[in-house]
Amino acid sequence: MNLVVTGGRGFIGSHFVELVLQKGCKVVDIDKMTYASSNSLPFDSNPSYSLIKKDICDLEHIPPCDAIINFAAESHVDNSIAGPTTFFNSNTSGVFNLLELVRGKVYNKPLFFHISTDEVYGDIRGTDSVETDVLNPGNPYSASKAAAEMFVLSYSRTYELDFIMTRSSNNYGLRQYPEKLIPQIIYCLENNKKIPIHGDGSYIRDWVDVKENVKAIYHLLLHGEKNEIYNISSNNHLTNLEVVQQVCQWYNIDDYMQHVEFVPNRLGQDTRYSISSDKLKATGYKTQESTGLKRFK
Repeated sequence: MNLVVTGGRGFIGSHFVELVLQKGCKVVDIDKMTYASSNSLPFDSNPSYSLIKKDICDLEHIPPCDAIINFAAESHVDNSIAGPTTFFNSNTSGVFNLLELVRGKVYNKPLFFHISTDEVYGDIRGTDSVETDVLNPGNPYSASKAAAEMFVLSYSRTYELDFIMTRSSNNYGLRQYPEKLIPQIIYCLENNKKIPIHGDGSYIRDWVDVKENVKAIYHLLLHGEKNEIYNISSNNHLTNLEVVQQVCQWYNIDDYMQHVEFVPNRLGQDTRYSISSDKLKATGYKTQESTGLKRFK
């Protein structure tokens, strides 16, 4: 299979590229090489991999492929609050440009596989969000991702452009930039710094191992129904303080609270995300549900 991957030097994208190369796919990676992109990756010398350094907003041509998988995005919520324009440009305008390029292909239009986030649902209390729920984004990051989804859906209906879309819960694992919670905890512990935690640390997220997430994405690429949306989750709900506690256990630290510094809430803080993966399971994929965080090296 010939794939174009956008954002393949980023956290989730790089794990996906690594997986599909192992499966025998050929990959053309289009990456802007932002601060969160990896300059060196295990597959750099793979003859089936090539890199185009380009912003998806400025892209003028999509190489021939069976599918384009769009990981390219700005993703840190705090940054979106401080500078939302960058997020609109990358996450919304960039997707619009990709869709226009796919629409302009006269022959052999590739499948448009769009990677979104559970944050588009907003706060959810006492139940799980499903793919048909109304979107209720609570910050500029999730709003830019929700807007991109609307463009994908509209292009499918208007121009008969085939897509698959995934919304995954919080990913963690190797190569994640230190601005995110788990690598930030690790950085603070290894550099004798206090771990900044928003509010009282009670905010709940569902944490999925990035390798499990990309396995599910690859499964859907092969077996998912076209023009459908799928949630990817692991039923691994933890408060931010529980995340701190578990990472501290990796370092044999019992009194984790002595390493915590509470900081003011971010604006528009969502208290809980939770999504159902029943639709993904119905495709024959066995989700890897877990309790707690797996240590990675």
